[in-house]
Amino acid sequence: MTGAPLRLQRADEATLSYVETRLEANGLPSQDVRSKPDCFYIGYDGDERIGVVGIELYGTDGLLRSVVVEEAVRGQGYGAALCAVVETEAQSASVDTLYLLTTNASSFFVDLGYVEIDRSTAPRAIQQTTEFDDICPSTATCMKKSL
Repeated sequence: MTGAPLRLQRADEATLSYVETRLEANGLPSQDVRSKPDCFYIGYDGDERIGVVGIELYGTDGLLRSVVVEEAVRGQGYGAALCAVVETEAQSASVDTLYLLTTNASSFFVDLGYVEIDRSTAPRAIQQTTEFDDICPSTATCMKKSL
């Protein structure tokens, strides 16, 4: 990382294909990106795109989704930085708790303070999201973090 603050820019019509491409290349769900464009952000370090992160807000709860870092800059702290910036955004929007589903990154999220929970204990609004209800497999690990 350059030391400059990581910047998030909301995805728009011009950048949604980048979001879809990054998600698909990393085996993450992309089929609802166009129906929820306001949920996705591009992370920048200076002018360099370093990844994608998504968040859906439901009152005081949020669903963190689709954290992807460009392969060329992995291992440099960008994943944690993307999560930190989006967590700050969520707090600014009065979110108290973030939830997520993951099939292969639970240890990464544990290192960021997320804890595994039973999927059935997630709030109803979170359970009714496309991600929970349709896109992610029932075997995905459910996690949460109090902000």
